[in-house]
Amino acid sequence: MAEVELKNVIKKYDKKEIINNVSFVVKDKEFLVLVGSSGCGKSTILRMIAGLEDITEGEILIDGNCVNNVHPKDRDIAFVFQNYALYPHMSVYENIAFPLKMRKLNKKDIDAKVKEAAEILNLTDLLDRKPKQLSGGQRQRVALGRAIVRNPKVFLMDEPLSNLDAKLRVQMRSEIKKLHQKLQTTFIYVTHDQTEALTMGDRIAVIDSGVIQQIGTPDEVFNNPVNRFVAGFLGSPSMNFITSEIINNKITVNGVSFELNEEQKQKLSGKNQVITGIRPEDFNCSNSNFEFPVDVEISEMLGSSKLVYFKANNCSCSAFLDKDENSQGRIYLKFNTDKIMFFDVHSGIRY
Repeated sequence: MAEVELKNVIKKYDKKEIINNVSFVVKDKEFLVLVGSSGCGKSTILRMIAGLEDITEGEILIDGNCVNNVHPKDRDIAFVFQNYALYPHMSVYENIAFPLKMRKLNKKDIDAKVKEAAEILNLTDLLDRKPKQLSGGQRQRVALGRAIVRNPKVFLMDEPLSNLDAKLRVQMRSEIKKLHQKLQTTFIYVTHDQTEALTMGDRIAVIDSGVIQQIGTPDEVFNNPVNRFVAGFLGSPSMNFITSEIINNKITVNGVSFELNEEQKQKLSGKNQVITGIRPEDFNCSNSNFEFPVDVEISEMLGSSKLVYFKANNCSCSAFLDKDENSQGRIYLKFNTDKIMFFDVHSGIRY
């Protein structure tokens, strides 16, 4: 088991900076998720930890030892790839056993470790099959098994569920989380899926353009985002951002003014325009003639709720409604004012 630390890590390709001065610590036995949109640099960070990419500046430490110049095979890590990287001509047993054979373990030890991993991952009945005879979820479990038998200090996973269908992704999320709890090993997991990040990680690091925007527990990052990017990235659908005017301690949304509370007045003192952030789930439909009328453009039935789309201050917005609420034409919305967030119009920093 091991702690992983990045100190002021920079990565450049042809003078273009891809990773910008990244520093963070992954605690021993922690499950950290690196999340961000495609091309933000999260996989590059993972590959640098693994030694598959050289760093331009900074230090990477595993278990307190600098590994900048240590060969990948000597870093005592296991890497689970997006495409599984299984050997098609080998059986499940042989795929899982392969890293142990490379280490020249005796057959008895190899057999014991393979069978133990197979039992953990429910692969015992599939050991004689070839990869082409397996489903996507089964292939992913084989890739995990091949990593488990190495008993590494650190597991690195690069979008391992992205090739699976939606139902199987949900199932595999819980299986990987259970695996982490059982193995008690340090996990670093890369994904572009914010749902995976929020449901799996002990902590999550939100990355944009090679910079860590915020790192914290899922609850901290979701409920207290430091800027508009983080607030907009986490949540499905994403937070509504409405450009709003402030006049005489009142904020105007869709032609209707609301009194700011004392804390909000202090935060927004001297401001005359802000970006108001309201999550779709913080809206509630009112049957009375409430002061916030909107014209529904599209309504989607989601089973136990509805999702409606509308404009507010000419900004595209969405809101969850109860399945029995009216969702056609003109409706009247109110929202939980305690959960409103305010962001700077130019920098996006949250007030």
